[in-house]
Amino acid sequence: MVWEQLQSVPSPNFSTSFANRIFSDVAGDITIVVDGESFLLHKFPLVARNGKIRKLVADAKNASLSKLELPNFPGGPEAFELAAKFCYGFNFEITTTNVAPLRCAADYLEMTEDYREENLVQRTETYLTQVVCQSLDKSVEVLSACESLLPLADEIGIPDTCISAIARNACREQLASGLSRLDCDSGSLELKDRCLEWWVEDLSVLGINFYHRVISAMGQSGVRTDSIVASLMHYAQTSLKGIGKPQIWNPARANPSIGENGQKAIVESLVTLLPTEKSSSIPLNFLFGMTRVGIMVDATLACRLELERRIAYRLEMALLDDLLIPSLQTGDSLFDVDTIHRILVHFLQRIEEEEEEENEECGYESEGMGSPSHGCLLKVGRLVDAYLAEIAPDPYLSLPKFIALIEVLPDYGRVIDDGLYRAIDIYLKAHPMLSEQECKKLCKYIDCQKLSQEACNHAAQNDRLPVHLVVRVLYFEQLRLKNALSGSCGDGLLSQKMSSGVASAAMSPRDTYACLRRENRELKLEISRMRVRLSDLEKEQVVMKQGMMDKSSGGKTLITSISRGFGRMGIFKGQEGGKGKQHKKLQAKEGKSGRSKRDSVS
Repeated sequence: MVWEQLQSVPSPNFSTSFANRIFSDVAGDITIVVDGESFLLHKFPLVARNGKIRKLVADAKNASLSKLELPNFPGGPEAFELAAKFCYGFNFEITTTNVAPLRCAADYLEMTEDYREENLVQRTETYLTQVVCQSLDKSVEVLSACESLLPLADEIGIPDTCISAIARNACREQLASGLSRLDCDSGSLELKDRCLEWWVEDLSVLGINFYHRVISAMGQSGVRTDSIVASLMHYAQTSLKGIGKPQIWNPARANPSIGENGQKAIVESLVTLLPTEKSSSIPLNFLFGMTRVGIMVDATLACRLELERRIAYRLEMALLDDLLIPSLQTGDSLFDVDTIHRILVHFLQRIEEEEEEENEECGYESEGMGSPSHGCLLKVGRLVDAYLAEIAPDPYLSLPKFIALIEVLPDYGRVIDDGLYRAIDIYLKAHPMLSEQECKKLCKYIDCQKLSQEACNHAAQNDRLPVHLVVRVLYFEQLRLKNALSGSCGDGLLSQKMSSGVASAAMSPRDTYACLRRENRELKLEISRMRVRLSDLEKEQVVMKQGMMDKSSGGKTLITSISRGFGRMGIFKGQEGGKGKQHKKLQAKEGKSGRSKRDSVS
C-alpha cells in the first residue's frame, strides 16, 4: 500500500531553505505556508488526519491545488512541523514544552477522533491528564506556555486544567509539608526559609492574568493565607523590580510607557488578591512599598485607598521610614503628605469604631487612657510628631498641609507636646518668611501645659516663637516650679478640671452622657500628665540631694539645682537619636559662649 511505503521512508531532512521537504526522495504535491515559512508535503497523509486541510482541499475550485496558507497558526512553524510529523507517523516525544502548542495545533487542524483513532487531540489530552496534571511544576510550565497561545488555549480549556491542577497539588503539598514545618519550627532561620513552599518562586514566571487566576483558585481550595502572602510578595518583588528609579525625584516625567502600564495592571491585580482577613500577617513595609509603586504607576484611586486602609489598620506598628513616601507632583513638597493624611483619617475612623465597640461591651468607663485603642493612638501620635519633624525642613511644604497633619490627631492623642514643639520649631527655622499671623496660627497648637522642663527652657529662649507663647511658657513654668516646691503637684489644675466637669441640670440626658465621657477623658489625660511630672520630680529630688551633699556647690541656690536637674532630662534624644545628640552638643556650645539665644532643636 502507498501509506505503508510512505511509512518506510527514512526520517525527513529538515533544512532552513524556503521549502522544507518532509521526504527528500518523494516529490511533494502540496506546499503549506505557516507564518511565511513553506513546507513541501503530501496531501494523502495530511488529509487522512487533518479535518481542516481535508475541507480546504475538497472545497478548492482548482482540483490540482498545490499551495495552502494557514494564517494565525498556533505555535507557529515549530508546532506545525510536529503536527506534520505526527501525520506521517514519525515518533517524537511530547513534553511540557510542546504539549500546549501541539494541543492548540491539533484543535486548529481538527485532528480529532472523527478522522482517525488516537489522533493528536486525544494524544495530547492524555499527556495533559496523566503527566502534566500530576505535577505542580509541570502544570506551571504548561500554563506559562499558554501565554502565547491565547485566546485559542482558553477556548480549549488548557489554562483551566492547569490552574485546577496547580491549586490541587498546592493543597497536597501543604498537607505533606505539615511534618516538615513542625521540624522547621525548632530549627534555624535558614532551615525555616527552606521549608517555605517551593512553588512560590515557580509562580513568578506566569503573567499577571494567569497568576491572578492561580492565586484565586488556591484561595478557594484552602491554601494557607501566609503561603499566598509569601507568593504575592515574591511576585511583586520580581515583576516590579527597579520600577520608577529614574523618575522618583523627577516629577516632570513623560507619559507612562507601555511597561509602566503593564506594571500598573500588576499592582492593581495584586492588591485585589490580598487576603481579606483583618488579622492577616501582611508585612507593613510591603504595603507601604506597594503604595509607593501604586503612586509611581498612577494606579486607580480605589487601589490606593485599599492599601491605605490596610496600612491604617496597623499603623501603630509602622516605622518613620515607612511614612517617607516621595511625592511625584510637580511643584509640590518632597514627600507625599496627602497620602499620609488619608492614612491617618482611616486610622482615626478605625479607633472610633473600636471605641464604640468597647463602649457597647464595657460602658463609657472603658474609654480613655486605659483602653487598647487609646494606647494605639498614643503610639501613632509619637510617630506623627517624628514624621512632622522629618518633613518640616522641606522648603516646599506649605503651611496649610503642615497644619492639616497637626490637626488630624485629637488633643488626647498626645500626652506630651515635646515632639510637636520640636517639629514646629524646625518648620519655623526652615521657613523664615512666614508672617507673624502665620506663626501665631501655627504655634497655637502647642499646649504649654504639655511641655517638659527641657522643652520649656528651650521655648522660653526661642526668638522664633510669638511673644504671647513665650509669656505663657514662662507663666506655666513658674507655676510648675511653685507647685514643685510646695508639693501640690498640680492639685489646683486637677480640681479646676473636676469643677468644670459638673453637668448642667438643663442638659438633655444624651448631652449629659457626652459631657461625662469628655470630662472622663480629660481627667484621665490629666492624670497621665501628672504621672509624667511626678517622674520629673522624683528625678529632681535625686539631683537636689546630690547638690546638698556636694560641699563645693554650697553657694548655689535651690532654684539653680532644680533647673540643673530638669536640664539633664534628654527628652529629644529618645525620639530622634542622632539629632538629639546634635542638640546636646549645641546646648553645650551655648553654655560655654554664654549666648542668651538658642538655635533650633533640629
